[in-house]
Amino acid sequence: MTQTSPPGWHPDPGYTGFGPRQERWWDGTQWTDHLRVPPAAVRSRRIRIGAGVTAAVVVLAAVGGGVYLLNDDSGGGNDSASAPSASPSPGPDRQRGGGPGGGGNGDDRGDGGGESPEQDQPEIEKGYATDLASGISIPVPDGWKGESGMGAGVTTGSYACPGDTDETCVRGGVFSAPAEALKLTTRTAKATAEKDIEANAEASYGEKIYGGITSHEELKSEAVTVAGQQGYRVRWKVVTKNGDDGYVESLAFPSPLAKDMLVVVRSGFDINAKAPALSVLDDMTKGIKAASGGGSGGGTDA
Repeated sequence: MTQTSPPGWHPDPGYTGFGPRQERWWDGTQWTDHLRVPPAAVRSRRIRIGAGVTAAVVVLAAVGGGVYLLNDDSGGGNDSASAPSASPSPGPDRQRGGGPGGGGNGDDRGDGGGESPEQDQPEIEKGYATDLASGISIPVPDGWKGESGMGAGVTTGSYACPGDTDETCVRGGVFSAPAEALKLTTRTAKATAEKDIEANAEASYGEKIYGGITSHEELKSEAVTVAGQQGYRVRWKVVTKNGDDGYVESLAFPSPLAKDMLVVVRSGFDINAKAPALSVLDDMTKGIKAASGGGSGGGTDA
């Protein structure tokens, strides 16, 4: 093991091959317990359709009605725990916000000084599903199930999907992910929500699970404040060919971690007496907040 590599983020030497490939903080002499998802490597891989979740999925970056698993495409992990040999990526204080003209002096902080990585690591809080990639926490209502990870998911009311009884659907689901993970390249919250709603509807209530969407009605298209950020939401009522009709919503807003990162929250609620009321969705939206310990690099644009 070399002792000459300066502190920085490097590929996790303990990566097992499951879930997202993360980076681990090297403090100049040893590997620490601090992990993060590489900002430039947030990817998603669709693993199922319908308003359901698979119980085995732990790391969620999902859509209302569908579940996505963040997964690195670059192959297996590195089982070696040796010190990193490449130059480290900048520390967390120079990864967030500001752009090239932002803070930091560009050095490698080889003396171990300056901001430590844990100051930028979001914490998973009780009663919330925390999206570590986006830096937000979604409240988990009583009786609901929350999943935290590189993306967050909150679901309730599981049942056999109408178009494929081998699949499990849920009566209500709220999921978050960075817009980049959903391949959304629009630059404003309004444009992102407007572009995402059709994909959200199709993933939630389309294809074989519900026989496709026969029509939709726009219920909301409006600005909304979420986690202190100026965002935008679009809500549709969709009519399906098989099974329950539903409500879908795409909500977009700047991440509290960095104002140039957009977060997308996709929701899907069945229209059924056993499904939660839309007022629950409104309450959950109001309750979304910046994840504790995740920094405050966001802020709204003028």
